[in-house]
Amino acid sequence: MKRRNFIKLSFAACGSLALPTLSQASKIDYSQINFDKSIYDANKPQVIMVYLYGGASQLAGNLTNIDEIKEKSQSSYDGYFRSITKTENNFWQEAGGSHLEEMLANGDLTVVRTCYSKVREAHNNKSHGSCTNQNQKGSFDESNAGIVTNLTNLLVNAGVVDDTTVMPFVTMEGDSYFYASGGNMVPSELRPVGLNANLENPYNRYVRYWFEYNSKERQVKGYNDNNSTGFDPDFNTAMNTMAQKYNTNSKIHEAFEKRQPLSDFISTIAAKETPDLGDNAYPVGSVFAKTLESSIKVMANNPDTKVITMNTGGLGGWDDHNDARQYVTRSEEFFKTLKSAMAHLDAVGKKNNISIMVFAEFGRNVNLNSAYGWDHGNLQNLYLLGGKNYFNHRGVVGETTLDATGAVNRLFMKPKEATESYEHLSIAATFYKAFGITNPQVLTNGNPAITL
Repeated sequence: MKRRNFIKLSFAACGSLALPTLSQASKIDYSQINFDKSIYDANKPQVIMVYLYGGASQLAGNLTNIDEIKEKSQSSYDGYFRSITKTENNFWQEAGGSHLEEMLANGDLTVVRTCYSKVREAHNNKSHGSCTNQNQKGSFDESNAGIVTNLTNLLVNAGVVDDTTVMPFVTMEGDSYFYASGGNMVPSELRPVGLNANLENPYNRYVRYWFEYNSKERQVKGYNDNNSTGFDPDFNTAMNTMAQKYNTNSKIHEAFEKRQPLSDFISTIAAKETPDLGDNAYPVGSVFAKTLESSIKVMANNPDTKVITMNTGGLGGWDDHNDARQYVTRSEEFFKTLKSAMAHLDAVGKKNNISIMVFAEFGRNVNLNSAYGWDHGNLQNLYLLGGKNYFNHRGVVGETTLDATGAVNRLFMKPKEATESYEHLSIAATFYKAFGITNPQVLTNGNPAITL
């Protein structure tokens, strides 16, 4: 990532994101939230949130109803997808199902197949913006704070994080609703640090480079510091002097003093080698795989990092309204990468406290439309990996049935009657619970954490 892109992600010298405050937002009374420090200390939670922007189809993780779907779909599944094979637990083998089965057998995975919103169904709400806003805030009130903002303030109030905590919150994707203030501002030094897949250093000051052209010989003289990793002493001194002169705020002075140690810290992490994972090596050339690998590298080497948020950049989006065939290869790479991530966590001894949560704004209907894609749905899968200190992995949770009572384009899956199901906001409640919050439903419109 070029430095100018880091500037977009960074706030002053601390590299922290500054998201706008919604003018109509109401502040949350955090005194109503119960935080149990003993649970937090036992869990030692570190969570990587992987968000599937676009609303990923749930079919890779749930082919339970595929025979009936094929029979009633507008377009032929068998005529379009090269192969649809159900695994033992009804995963889509060609779309990464074999990787899911392996993680399930290792006790590393819970798949909740019945995240279904009765509230959204009643209001016919299946829009990307609104559903992402709600899921990343854990609230149907879209003016509220994001779930990482809430967690930050709760951990600050509990004395778990402060201005000496190093990179407690990291974004690998830039701005998102996870960090929306909603009138609940967090200290600037605890706002998320923006990093990228290669862990290129946002705190580094590169040497300024200059060129001198000899028009006759067409030669270039001067510095070319594309590979530079050090501070230019003169430039560094000049900037610090200017900061002291024009800023009386002690926090700004502290930020300049911290920058070089932080630069060294990130460079040290970036230099760490990923263990040899053998057959579980990360997919070569995958931007998403590199981003997840780097996220684990940061967390495994920095217990201060509590949350990392990321998307699936490099794989493409999940808004498969048409030409959905690529969903199969995309999902195969996605779940193979998750399996590599679990092998990585195992190799560094962090599988019990570091977890990965995978979800989206919604799932998709299962009618294969005339453009050979799926339109917006309601039911989605939640994939929970690792974090055995606080996730009691249950394998597959919830059963689904097919609703084919309406128009063909409303062919959709929903929870089977009397089966275990959850509003989407329960995903946020589950996240909060991992960090020792014993009444997360106060933040999630009464929706409890998923039973694990």
